Amino acid sequence: MEIEQMKEQFLEYIDKKQLVNATISQPRQKSNEVKRIKLKPIELKGVYHIQIEYQYERILKHENIILENFPDAFDQFLEGFRQIHAQFSQETVHIQLSKKNKVLWKSEKGKTSKPVDLSHNRKKKYLLDDSTPYPFLIRLGVQTEEGKVKKQKYDKFKQINRFVEFIDDALMHLPQDREIRILDFGSGKSYLTFALYHYLKIEKGLNIRVTGLDLKKEVIEECNQIAKDLQYEDLEFLVGDINDYNDETSVDMVVTLHACDVATDMALARAVRWGAKVILSVPCCQHELNRQLNAPSLEVMTQHGLIKERFASLATDSIRAEILKLVGYETQLLEFIDIEHTPKNILIRAYFTGKKPSNEQFARYNAFVEFLSANPFLQNELNDLLP
Repeated sequence: MEIEQMKEQFLEYIDKKQLVNATISQPRQKSNEVKRIKLKPIELKGVYHIQIEYQYERILKHENIILENFPDAFDQFLEGFRQIHAQFSQETVHIQLSKKNKVLWKSEKGKTSKPVDLSHNRKKKYLLDDSTPYPFLIRLGVQTEEGKVKKQKYDKFKQINRFVEFIDDALMHLPQDREIRILDFGSGKSYLTFALYHYLKIEKGLNIRVTGLDLKKEVIEECNQIAKDLQYEDLEFLVGDINDYNDETSVDMVVTLHACDVATDMALARAVRWGAKVILSVPCCQHELNRQLNAPSLEVMTQHGLIKERFASLATDSIRAEILKLVGYETQLLEFIDIEHTPKNILIRAYFTGKKPSNEQFARYNAFVEFLSANPFLQNELNDLLP
């Protein structure tokens, strides 16, 4: 489909007032201050409007525009973003734009029929509603039996919803015609593992099989009991180490949350070799580069231990993202949760595209690691796949 044809079809749905909600994501430029845009119809003083919610790193801004002005706004959105997920009253649409504006349009008709809600409500809309009882959130102590989020667990609830947004964005990159295999390394207490399973299996009705892996036996036993109590038949938890897990040959999605130091790199390397279509990784305790770092030009910064540690962490995640690009992934570094909640707030998101890197990309990467005197663990793990 050509972009003009896509615009015509999309705007026809908008003009007919069929929009329920939409999310516009994947900024074309990393420097784009707006990370995501959400759309919903509202009625103001009897007049139909489209409410536009601009999501920045830490703030939200809203704009309400009349229907006649939406096409111009939509053109601007397409200039800045590459993915659209839209729910219309009788159809769900996934749109992916290439860098050259080639259009992939996926449509699901007849599966859902949702009413258009024109109420003007500025309350934050979550994919998991904060007034709906979810059995897994009740069982994990995030909600009361009545479905109210506990005050002391509201930050956890927001973190879970942020993670579900990442899962929702990844839907079109996952297979639709067979079982989806998902591994979660370092699942811990597994709030996010249960959220992933609930959203994909219960909310979206997908055919999935999920395994959570962690070293703490007592935690794994508890998680397996919760999965059994909830009748989550395709969710299991195993005791084990990332480096020793050899039960798979092909995986569709790999999640790693706070795997310490090079354990993150082990998981990323495994994901690449399994051909994972989606990788979501929140790194932790990046010590490797801190030990290796030898760049005299940076001593104004690195003479201070705190600054050196933070710089090494940021550089490590930048290197990881670049290596994933060099082996065929579209990769972004995104904010996971607000920094006031935890300093471990960077998420590496990678979608496999198979795109071959240019000589310039590889030269740029080499120059960076040589400048830092770095010998990255992930590079060594994937050396045979790098150009």
